[in-house]
Amino acid sequence: MPEIKPPPLRNDCFALPPGVDWTPVDEAKALLKNALSAVVSSGIRIPVDDGFDRILSSNVDAIRSNPSGSNSAVDGFGFAGPIPEGPQVMKLCEGRAAAGVPFPGRVQSGQAVRILTGAILPDGVDTVVLEEDCTIESDRIAFNGPLKQWSNTREAGEDVIAGASIFKAGRRLTSTDLSLLASAGVDQVDVYSRLRVGVLSTGDELRLPGQSAEYWQIYDANRLMLLSMVRDLGFEAVDLGLVEDSRDTVREALNTGAEACDLIITSGGASAGDEDHISAILKAEGQLTSWRIALKPGRPLALGVWNETAVIGLPGNPVAAWVCTMVFGRPAMEVLAGGVWREPRGYEVVSDFTKKKRRGRSEYLRARLNQRGRVEVFPSEGSGRISSVSWSDGLVEIGFEEEMIEPGSAVRYVPYAEFLRPSQSTDP
Repeated sequence: MPEIKPPPLRNDCFALPPGVDWTPVDEAKALLKNALSAVVSSGIRIPVDDGFDRILSSNVDAIRSNPSGSNSAVDGFGFAGPIPEGPQVMKLCEGRAAAGVPFPGRVQSGQAVRILTGAILPDGVDTVVLEEDCTIESDRIAFNGPLKQWSNTREAGEDVIAGASIFKAGRRLTSTDLSLLASAGVDQVDVYSRLRVGVLSTGDELRLPGQSAEYWQIYDANRLMLLSMVRDLGFEAVDLGLVEDSRDTVREALNTGAEACDLIITSGGASAGDEDHISAILKAEGQLTSWRIALKPGRPLALGVWNETAVIGLPGNPVAAWVCTMVFGRPAMEVLAGGVWREPRGYEVVSDFTKKKRRGRSEYLRARLNQRGRVEVFPSEGSGRISSVSWSDGLVEIGFEEEMIEPGSAVRYVPYAEFLRPSQSTDP
């Protein structure tokens, strides 16, 4: 099946409605979700063996039922039920039924046959008694009733029926998904190509680890973080390097990224300052929408298009870049890769901290659960405190309208694992 190329991004796909200035987080997510669609090739047929962590580009139906026939759920003895209350004695047929070795004949009424777990029920058998509930003597068994018809059996197709829909396009396949597909006889699936995500750092003050650095310079922490995050999310990471703050070098890096990638993520230069060349060059020579999101940490988020390639411009402060990537970048990448926008699942937990907050913005506090089962937050909220991300195992989300959190308050806690690999329970 030939690859199908998607259309280029709309020039105004990130535009906010007229008059919108500071954008609440939920509105920004909704606008971004509705603006995006897949930018990768579809219809790539691969063996199901290679399907782990790939995103389906077409629906998948069961080729055969699972189980393919009614079978025994236990080791025991099969016969026709139901069985009345009281002691029962049955004559045993010669032979047995085993998984992969069906019983060749028919079991007569009032007789039983030896049957093992997974064996197809022979003709004349619809009920099984557990081996440990029987007394076995020569060619007879004895057990106590009652026993309902179909006891200890699995019905044909009780898991999946042939022809039934298993997964719809947009689902990211897990290891258990592959097991289900294999059980239904599916040996090939159609998937999207892997999203190629370029990561670019900008800034005259940045140095690479291992290089000498003056006191006014800092080491580039964002690029390593973002590249590893992209790989962990199942996308192809492309290192676009570290470039200085100049129009020419930024332009060259964006050109390189547009040729090699489906999406470019930048850190630094996303605001409106003199040295914010990402925003400036996208505005002058590409397409740019710079959102001021009512979010801490974060705020400026540049969304644009360069040579028909989507660009997400993150803040330069590492914690802000981390939070914006999880809240906006991660679900956006999934949609661009052919998947669906998935919100992380949060949990209501008890606060072990005090926080006074300004109404009219959302805040994400670096947090972790303590030994008391309550959530505590990092003592500093500085966006440059990278140690806080390593210290924490999730975020506490404080809503737009909230102003005061005290010890004992109920708060929404979202583990990092939920941001990075959210549940697929609401997927197609």
